[in-house]
Amino acid sequence: MTSPSETPRQPMSKVIAASLSGALLEWYDFNLYGLSAALVFNELFFPDADPLIGTLASLATFGVGFVSRPIGALLFGHLGDRVGRKQVLVATMLIIGGATFLIGLLPDFATIGVWAPILLVTLRLVQGLGLGGEFGGASLLTVEHAPRSRRGFWGSLPQTGGPIGYLIAVSVVSLFALMPDDAFLTWGWRIPFLLSAALLAVGLIVRLKIEETPAFERVKKAEAQETIPLWTALKRNPRSIVVGFGARLGEAGTSQIYQPFAISYLTTSLGFAQGVALTGIVVYNVIGLALMPVAGAISDKIGRRPLYLTGGVLVALTAFPYFWLLEQGSTWWAWVAMGLAAIGGAVCMSSLQATLFTEMFSVKVRYSGMSFAYQSSAMVAGFVPAIATALLIAGGEASWPVALLVVGLGAVSVVSTLFMRETRHVDTAEREQEAAALGSPAQG
Repeated sequence: MTSPSETPRQPMSKVIAASLSGALLEWYDFNLYGLSAALVFNELFFPDADPLIGTLASLATFGVGFVSRPIGALLFGHLGDRVGRKQVLVATMLIIGGATFLIGLLPDFATIGVWAPILLVTLRLVQGLGLGGEFGGASLLTVEHAPRSRRGFWGSLPQTGGPIGYLIAVSVVSLFALMPDDAFLTWGWRIPFLLSAALLAVGLIVRLKIEETPAFERVKKAEAQETIPLWTALKRNPRSIVVGFGARLGEAGTSQIYQPFAISYLTTSLGFAQGVALTGIVVYNVIGLALMPVAGAISDKIGRRPLYLTGGVLVALTAFPYFWLLEQGSTWWAWVAMGLAAIGGAVCMSSLQATLFTEMFSVKVRYSGMSFAYQSSAMVAGFVPAIATALLIAGGEASWPVALLVVGLGAVSVVSTLFMRETRHVDTAEREQEAAALGSPAQG
């Protein structure tokens, strides 16, 4: 008998458009803030600090946005399991886009003094609240519609919103960075934030036309929703939440080192031009964009666990070579390093997360459980650029402490993945009992 998960009611292209539009806005806004924190916020909002200390303070505001992510996961995860995926996704998109637009209107420190960084942090917290509910909803919208035999491939496509969003953000910032410094610092940096309104408008149009997922409609029709979904998830399979947290941490933490921290490190400590640093991040994201769907398709053949485990091992093994290549002082070697860094985290790990996290939880608690695990690790990862900068300062700008941090993050993901059970054959629409079993250690 063909399960409901094998018979999507609407074209997957339409589903992907709705899911990807929000993911693209999420990651455009997210990466735009990271770029701005590394390039201009230290001067505009923390002008009296030493350059490296100002960068540390600026990157700390970047991390603050992650604090509200678990809160957003709790709120929107609960609503997503009770009300539905579609309605929550519209709300999260409005919150993310609105906060980003308002950042572009903020007065700087020279205009309103200490209120400037206070308002910046406030909007970053609001942005994080919306981001906390976005991943879970976008993932479920896709994976709960996808046929079981190709869930890995289809689930990888919303994840490409990360590199696409970054490429758009870095392209827009680079374009306006060509302006004279005074003009860019006065008003040019604001335009990329204000342009998020266009992405928001397009995304809302697409999402309002999409249907609710069949898996949630079946649960709602049967009146089988949990009163407090997260509490049920914690009771039924707490190990899945803990394992999901750890598995995500290696990719989430290292991506913060290889992107926002790397820009600051390359320009401030190693003396590379901003254009070289930004091009290196483009290389990182182009490789991720090209190979993520390939990795998703491979996971449909060999399983999620082997590929994810490979990613964690690669993250740990490439940490010291990455920094060694950067320190050669060659533009080309710096770009090679960025490309190398993308393979473990972005390709082998990030590409699988939408599918893997969906498959780890049952329909009734899925939005809450996966969002909480994913965003809790994101909260920790959000402070990794600031931690890495502090390690750099403490070590006299030597890179080995930061490389050791990357190795540690990769090791956490490796250990967590070893406690996973393979989820490729789980029926996300029907077999509620599978989710309870997923909390047990991997069976060889």
